[in-house]
Amino acid sequence: MSYADKVLIDNLNDILANGVSDEGYDVRPKWEDGTPAHTIKKFAMVNRYDLSKEFPIITLRRTAFKSAIDEILWIWQKKSNNIHDLGSHIWDSWADETGSIGKAYGYQLSVKHHYPEGDFDQVDRVLYDLKHNPRSRRILTNIYNHHDLSEMGLYPCAYSVTFNVSGNRLNAILNQRSQDMLVANNWNVCQYAVLVHMMAQVSGLEAGELVHVVADAHIYDRHIPLVRELLKAEPFPAPKFEMDKSVQNFYDFTKDSFRLDGYRFNPFDFKIPVAI
Repeated sequence: MSYADKVLIDNLNDILANGVSDEGYDVRPKWEDGTPAHTIKKFAMVNRYDLSKEFPIITLRRTAFKSAIDEILWIWQKKSNNIHDLGSHIWDSWADETGSIGKAYGYQLSVKHHYPEGDFDQVDRVLYDLKHNPRSRRILTNIYNHHDLSEMGLYPCAYSVTFNVSGNRLNAILNQRSQDMLVANNWNVCQYAVLVHMMAQVSGLEAGELVHVVADAHIYDRHIPLVRELLKAEPFPAPKFEMDKSVQNFYDFTKDSFRLDGYRFNPFDFKIPVAI
């Protein structure tokens, strides 16, 4: 099995066996029929992935690799907050009539801030520091801006990334306040693994570790039978990750700059309801 399969299997089994239920409490999320969407959860799950050894994609079911990359480019490269710049419909429920999700995600990364070296947005500051100050312990982004929360379609889930260079290896910590483990866990892991590879390549570094910290790792009540089915699947070895080594500018990457060779996965033909 892939290492990402092992991590997810362990996480899901831990939540099923030891998770805490919020049944009986008032909760914000709802199902499409208006029923409260309750969860069982574990607090503070921390997973480590060595990107130099294996790309962290699951094979228990398919992760839509290209769509995941398209979204991470929408946020980090296009710095967009409009779904019309995105190739999928995953954000449709949180967009207004113009397609905007408000001052969320890409919007926050696009705002320029003043530094002694000049004005940079958060992404360009990371790129600058990785090239000019790689030993810095201050290379991070944060899009959980309390001043703008009231104008966001959805409060950021994956909200902060800390980059850290050890030797010639670029490592990163992804902080996430909340995660739907069935729907989004491997989606986010793949996205930020690709982001580390991108940042490393254009900075003359090698991809190192991705550490994923989830404060509230949960399984929704209507997902529990689906999770039990997923855990019956036979996993496969991890595919080989390939990226276009000729790209030296972060803004020149496209979703077609990346591919997975030999990606085998189990069919998962169950419709997964999404709580909003």
